[in-house]
Amino acid sequence: MTISLRAIRYFNTALLHGSISLAAEDLNIAASAVSAAIDQVETHFQLKLVNRFRSRGITATASGKEMTRKFALLIEDYDAVMAEGVAMREQLKGDLRIGYYAPIAPAFLPSILASLTGPESQITVHLEECDNIRAQEGFLAGDFDVILFVSDGALPQIDFDVLIEAPAYCLMSEAHPLIKKTSVSLEDIAEYNLIVLNRPVVADYYHKLFQKNVRKPASIAFSNSTEMVRSLVGAGQGIAVLNMLPLTETSYAGQKLVARPISDDLPSLSLSLGYDASNPRRIVQKFSDLCSAYFKLQGKLHLLDTSHLDE
Repeated sequence: MTISLRAIRYFNTALLHGSISLAAEDLNIAASAVSAAIDQVETHFQLKLVNRFRSRGITATASGKEMTRKFALLIEDYDAVMAEGVAMREQLKGDLRIGYYAPIAPAFLPSILASLTGPESQITVHLEECDNIRAQEGFLAGDFDVILFVSDGALPQIDFDVLIEAPAYCLMSEAHPLIKKTSVSLEDIAEYNLIVLNRPVVADYYHKLFQKNVRKPASIAFSNSTEMVRSLVGAGQGIAVLNMLPLTETSYAGQKLVARPISDDLPSLSLSLGYDASNPRRIVQKFSDLCSAYFKLQGKLHLLDTSHLDE
């Protein structure tokens, strides 16, 4: 048999007042509930903790005084934890742990986080770049408060908001023959060596793009780094199929890159925000709102203009 915190609180309140009836009035409960709590505590410890007097109320025995002191510390610690929990939920302070699977997250995350962090901020941000599987498993394990991930492969236990739908485009160097075209087809791409962004979900996505083609492009390099893919393309090693645009047209090595839309009717990849939408901490909800606002206003900066393909 265990003792509930409620019984402990009733017990201490009764001894504080020295009266069961006064404790009941203070707690706004029936006197019988206070009396039952005292009996419960005494029965659990098999000790006489309270002296009862018909006309003078109640007093604590020596053992009762010791238990009352220890119970008071327990109640104080509990109330402090509860208060801290409320503060953690309601205030913009504490740790925000973000797991992100977004090859160009450095292009937008700093801008979003700038609204949360600053000289007087009480927020500490922990960022971990990971693959799509690790991001989701880490969220479910409690490693992350929020994740940026490709929801096309979302686990069923994860709730998410789609931030942007990113269609595929072809990336090439400024000296590549395909630069003469305003758009390219999968058949055009299949004529050249392909640099593949070798990450879970994305690699499968690229593979499916060419399933219907009779001939697939020769893949000469695989990299799990978007910047390495861009640098290899810039160096003329091949072309690549990517989805989201960074805000620069040069590679890490300083080479000029050119993006062309793909004319085939292809599925997009969905960049989404996964978090506990049913009961989020205030800091998590604020981050979610900032992400939604950013992509609503500036999301097109990360997408290649394909409007002329409909003409």
